[in-house]
Amino acid sequence: MSQKAAFTEKKFVVTLIFVTSLFLMWGVLHAMSDVLNKHFQTVLNISIADSGLIQFSVFGAYFIMSIPAGLFMKKYGYKPGVILGLLLFAAGLFLFVPAANAASFTFFRIALFIVGCGMATLETVAHPFAASLGDQRSSDLRVNFAQTFNAVGTIIGPLIGGFFLLSGDTVKNTDLTSVKTLYVCIGVVVLLIALAFVFLKIPALTDPHAATHSDDPDALNVDLAPRKPLIQHRHFVWACVAQFFNVAAQGGTWAFFINYGTNVMHFSDTKAAYFMSLFMGMMLAGRIVGTSLMTVIAPNKLLATFAAGNILMCIIVAQHLGWPSYIALLMINFFFSIMFPTIFSLGLKNLGKHTQQASSFIAMGVVGGAFFPYIMGQIANHDVAQAYYLPIICYVVIFLFGFKFYKVKTAKA
Repeated sequence: MSQKAAFTEKKFVVTLIFVTSLFLMWGVLHAMSDVLNKHFQTVLNISIADSGLIQFSVFGAYFIMSIPAGLFMKKYGYKPGVILGLLLFAAGLFLFVPAANAASFTFFRIALFIVGCGMATLETVAHPFAASLGDQRSSDLRVNFAQTFNAVGTIIGPLIGGFFLLSGDTVKNTDLTSVKTLYVCIGVVVLLIALAFVFLKIPALTDPHAATHSDDPDALNVDLAPRKPLIQHRHFVWACVAQFFNVAAQGGTWAFFINYGTNVMHFSDTKAAYFMSLFMGMMLAGRIVGTSLMTVIAPNKLLATFAAGNILMCIIVAQHLGWPSYIALLMINFFFSIMFPTIFSLGLKNLGKHTQQASSFIAMGVVGGAFFPYIMGQIANHDVAQAYYLPIICYVVIFLFGFKFYKVKTAKA
């Protein structure tokens, strides 16, 4: 008789809190990079399309760093992986100082690439880390819980970025002093978090990723097809594809949210940035609602439903309907909320010894966010609203994954 899986165990609570703080931290930085888009358009005189190269720098790092991060994690474990990610993160943030002194967009992109390497390492490690802190059957809940605090970070990020970079006379400050001050302060905080992880005592873990024999295969991360190479696990391959298109849609939608507010709704830069915090608040609401619904609705079904919702929202956004279109734009983040963690956790199901390697490949799918903002930006140069037709392609792929291709194929007898 199968007992209901607990959310986590008492011995893992402190560790889970620390791991969850990572989700909060990179949420702040991800959202602030979208404020940088608008700030650099003004201060460095670059086009909307070229500002999308900020996302190319950050998300492109995932393509380069995710597999090395997975190999590092497999060899040295979760805690050293987290510390490595935090140190890379801090190094990139401190490089904002010489980049600002040179007023060089290229230098800023190099710094952002290193920040992205830190993010890629942390995401590769943190998702399976959170999933492993308890029963495999409740891994979806733990990952979505941690991602809820990522959503909190994305609310805080635009508020911080809007205040320091877009309010008052700072948009006229071509020496980029506010950028240096802001990112150095964040870099110091990141180093303090790294120091805290050095002294964190993590309870001894039974390897949750090893192939395990059990009469209840849902109770542990059992590899139901141990002889199959990773590439032959169809649900994993589709998770990589779905994650690529998921982050592509996210990167494009977030990158030009402020431009939609200024160009279509005729808001000021500051007002548009503050609305971005509401936009991120919708993602937090979606995470809370979605995590609750997952207790009664299968995660794959909820994923497919939310993807269908975003197809409709994108159509409305592109219609230039004023506030109805803007509300639909806000709702995109509500429906987007559960997609990243749910795709991640569904893709890792029942992979046994392959789980850590699979995590690095799914994280590498984040590279979708490197290319899509630039493509959307080419259309946004002429019409920001019309650019929101493009993410529909992404949500169709996500719908197919949640509707059909999430299924784990077991070994044939």
